[in-house]
Amino acid sequence: MTDAADPSIEEAGPTAHGDPMGTPAADEEVLWKGRPDLALLSRTAFHTRSVGLYFIALIAISVALGNGNAAIVLAVLGVIGVSILYGLAWLSVRTTLYILTDTRLIMRIGMAIETRINVPLKHVTSANLKKRGKDHGDIALELGGERLLGYALLWPHVRPWRFNRPQPMLRAIPEAEKVASLLAEATAAHVAIERGLTKVKAKAPQPVQSGEEAAQPQRGHVDGEWKGAPA
Repeated sequence: MTDAADPSIEEAGPTAHGDPMGTPAADEEVLWKGRPDLALLSRTAFHTRSVGLYFIALIAISVALGNGNAAIVLAVLGVIGVSILYGLAWLSVRTTLYILTDTRLIMRIGMAIETRINVPLKHVTSANLKKRGKDHGDIALELGGERLLGYALLWPHVRPWRFNRPQPMLRAIPEAEKVASLLAEATAAHVAIERGLTKVKAKAPQPVQSGEEAAQPQRGHVDGEWKGAPA
């Protein structure tokens, strides 16, 4: 599939303009696509609720001390601060699209700089679901191998406080349990394929035969190619 063949992907969020890094290939099956929920993202990633409560507490203290002018100033600052954070959350949602295919997770992200992140499912070692309410949640991915993604590049689509080995995260997504199940099934299929290929590659080579037996070619799968034993 491509954006041209599937307009729903392009309409769902930021486009990749045909870039293979951000566009499902023709032989890929799109299992799910989505983006963060604005209200939930603003609370959990940009902490609008915490900041709002902080300013409310300061205003209450100012009123209790009889300092009305300070309370007014704090109220104005609180509204401005929460509005800025909510605006950043809105921009983050607008510039984000998650696409799960049968081979990889594509993350089109970037509020200031448009970025496309590819996470091959064969590199996913585990997925951690954190439910946020009845239907929404976050899914953080632990990756194997030495290749590391930058924490700053991924933020806010990254698990908090994992600086040494950043974990890409689907943030504040709806139907989180359903997406986690799709991700687990797709990843498990790749793990099974990788294990099968490893067993085939590790299989000891058959000795060269002679006589009539040598006329029967033997075949084995090596690095994706079929090769016959010498006759």
